[in-house]
Amino acid sequence: MTKENAGVARAMNLFLRRFSGPSGGLGGRGSEVCFTGNSVRMLARFGYLKDPRTQTAIDWLVGHQKKDGGWHCFRSSTGTLDCWEALAAFAALPPEARTPPIRQAIARGAEFYLQRRLFREGRTPYRPWFRLHYPVHYYYDILVGLNVLTSLGYSDDPRLAPALDRLEAMRNRDGTWNMDALHPDSEDPAYQFRGPFYPLGLEVPGRPSRWITATALTVLKRAGR
Repeated sequence: MTKENAGVARAMNLFLRRFSGPSGGLGGRGSEVCFTGNSVRMLARFGYLKDPRTQTAIDWLVGHQKKDGGWHCFRSSTGTLDCWEALAAFAALPPEARTPPIRQAIARGAEFYLQRRLFREGRTPYRPWFRLHYPVHYYYDILVGLNVLTSLGYSDDPRLAPALDRLEAMRNRDGTWNMDALHPDSEDPAYQFRGPFYPLGLEVPGRPSRWITATALTVLKRAGR
C-alpha cells in the first residue's frame, strides 16, 4: 500500500502535519533519532520519499550522527548499538536516492556496528540483544543489526561472522527460529522509567515465529549461508 490509497494518504498527511518539527526531525516539539528514523522508513515505504518534509528529516538524521559513527536517542556524545533506526531508514531508500552525504553516513554507521561485531558494547554482554523479538518497535537485537547491515550490502564483511554464527546456533531442528520474548524486553535501568508498558506481540514467546524465521532466512541467504 502507498499514498495512492486514500486511507494511507489521509493518515500520512495527518502524521506529517502533526509531527514535522521545527528542527527538521520528526516528533513535534522535540525530535529523536529513533522516532525520526522509524518514521522516515515508514514514509519511504508509503511513497513519501520525495516529500520535502521527509527529505528534511533525512538530512536531520545525517546531521545527528555522532563523531564515532553511531547515533543515540538520548543525550550522549557517543553512539550506541541500540540506536539502529537511522541506518534502517537509509536502508529503506533506493540506491539512487542516497546522496553522497547519506552514503557517507551509511559507511560510517556500518563501520560503527562492524567494529563492535553487532553486539559488543559495554563491559558485559547485554542479554536482550541475544533474544529475538517481533515486532521490534524501538529495540535492538542481533537479528535487527544483521538485517540492516546485510540489506545495506555488507553481507561479505567477515566481521558479521560472530553474529551470524550466533543466529545459526539459535535455529531449531526443523529450521525455524523462536520468538524469545515480547518487547519491552529491557535490562537497562535507563529505560525503566518509560512506562507503563503494554507488551504487543503477534505470536507466542518461546514458540517458532514465522516473522523471525523469514527474516533470519533472508539474512543468511544474503550472507551466502
